[in-house]
Amino acid sequence: MTATTATPQGKVLLEMKDIGKSFPGVKALQGVSLSVREGEVLALLGENGAGKSTLIKILSGAYTKDEGEIFFEGQPVTIRSPQDAQDLGISTIYQEPNLAKDLTVAENIFLGRLPAKGLLVDWETVRKKSREILDRLGATIRVNAIVSTLSVAEQQLVEISKSLNRKTRILIMDEPSAVLGESDLERLHQVVRSLQAEGIGIIYISHRMREIFELADEVTVLKDGRFVGTRRVADVTMDELVRLIIGRGLEDVFPRREVVPGEVLLEVKNLRRARLVHDVSFQLRAGEILGFAGITGSGRTEVVRAIFGADAHGGEMRISGKPYRASSPTEAIRRGIALVNEDRKAHGLFLKLDVTVNTTIAALKGLCRAGFIQRAKEKALVQKLIQDLRIKTPGASSIVLNMSGGNQQKVIISRWLAIDTRILIMDEPTRGIDVGSKSEIYQIMNELTKRGVGIIMISSELPEVLGMSDRILVMREGTIVGELSRADASEEAIMKRAVGGDLAQGAAARA
Repeated sequence: MTATTATPQGKVLLEMKDIGKSFPGVKALQGVSLSVREGEVLALLGENGAGKSTLIKILSGAYTKDEGEIFFEGQPVTIRSPQDAQDLGISTIYQEPNLAKDLTVAENIFLGRLPAKGLLVDWETVRKKSREILDRLGATIRVNAIVSTLSVAEQQLVEISKSLNRKTRILIMDEPSAVLGESDLERLHQVVRSLQAEGIGIIYISHRMREIFELADEVTVLKDGRFVGTRRVADVTMDELVRLIIGRGLEDVFPRREVVPGEVLLEVKNLRRARLVHDVSFQLRAGEILGFAGITGSGRTEVVRAIFGADAHGGEMRISGKPYRASSPTEAIRRGIALVNEDRKAHGLFLKLDVTVNTTIAALKGLCRAGFIQRAKEKALVQKLIQDLRIKTPGASSIVLNMSGGNQQKVIISRWLAIDTRILIMDEPTRGIDVGSKSEIYQIMNELTKRGVGIIMISSELPEVLGMSDRILVMREGTIVGELSRADASEEAIMKRAVGGDLAQGAAARA
């Protein structure tokens, strides 16, 4: 894949030269440089731990640099605090919006900058100007709406509006698309393009490679805290970009699948949920990865939640030929079914607890004797799983919140390997994970199938579906509309079934 964007010829707004930063015992950044022009989208890429977050924190004023220089519009500047960054016109939007959830949209947009009318707040101006900013972004959100009632995508628009109210010149967007569906993703891209048209320079961090080729003009790659290089997106292929990031090609990211599927582990007949799922039937075999493809709202997640006993449903299911009534997640786990949720932070992890608790929470019954946890046995189990899954952590007592997305996902997988899991359901298994960590997750999945585990994988990334699935079921409007073998599957074939009719060509172009 090659890009068609052209690098903007506007003046250079921001330049960072030979930036260095050290922490006790760690050289986090060394000799890192980048530049951003007016109206340019610069993608900042690298694996977790490459130094992206440290660099962004220096630019946003959370950290101070130890080495190097920063220039803004050609003049040397010193950024010692977030206020210094804001005064220069540098704003940062993180994956999880940093908003006052109990205040209105307008109050958030003007937070800390409320205009006065005599001794009182000029609320008329607040609401009017908030509406003007939202209109610039094409947002129809009510200015009096309470932020907690908004979707994640709408909250992101409020964050962007807040930054525009500060007269932002450089906007840093850190994984803004990680938790968005297709429709919200397209809205985000439209907003980015409108900001470009206004001359705002954008630093865009994302692990979605396709997104980089759609949005970015240039890409700067970091690895192990060092500058690898900057390329025009129009002049680089996806394979070349992957090699810059992880040191190997795209063909090596997905493991070679040589497992021959065994017995039928799970049989689903006429599964249904009111208005969401209609007469879904399929089989999953031992050692097989069964991929589910389809656009957001097609019913994929609703199907696996029913299988896991999380939602009421109708239909029949069997596990290894024996009737299975998915009455609750507890019953599903007892029968050897595990679910890795699409939102690991909200529904999968105890973020403020350590690796040990997150790993053994489902295995406590087997670790207890006379009502007490056998700590030595627990410690040995956790250490083995950390080693087997190559979880990067200082130790089993480390807090999960402080880990990278890829390592957090490995912790969830380790939880289900700590018990006798035979059917592993993975909903968006690599969402928000860098390409190197994705490869490691794929290797883990491959090893599990060699042990006879059957995997159901839902993914919105078509290369992932094609690269990992032995069979692919395509869903649309709550039902299965097609089954493709590994040999017959292609992006075009999947999208043709996922969207139906003449919409397929346009949908494939947007995918």
